[in-house]
Amino acid sequence: MSNPKKIVLAEDNSVLSLLLKFRLEKEGYKLLIAVDGKQAIELIEEHDPELILTDIMMPFVSGLEVISHVRNKLNLQTPIIVFSSAGQEEIVLKAFDLGATDFMSKPFSPHELVIRVKRLLI
Repeated sequence: MSNPKKIVLAEDNSVLSLLLKFRLEKEGYKLLIAVDGKQAIELIEEHDPELILTDIMMPFVSGLEVISHVRNKLNLQTPIIVFSSAGQEEIVLKAFDLGATDFMSKPFSPHELVIRVKRLLI
């Protein structure tokens, strides 16, 4: 079997992280979990993932800062799916302006996330 595609997941909710890790690894992906944006940037720089999943609101470094770092400092075109709680339209628009590929409003269906991930990682 070929090497599994790597996904960096930046999410400060440990229950959601474990659920998504379980669900995506079941689909054959390798998940690297960051509990905040600072750790996410370190994992992205070290592992060069095929996809990045990031929450917007996180301690230390926000999801918006992660997107900006990936697009502007690292100059990567890696697909980025952003999560955020509903009712934050300005932040979502800012995420797209910075280079986010897709957006999902929390709470979301892990099954829907798997479909979106597969679509981006064809």
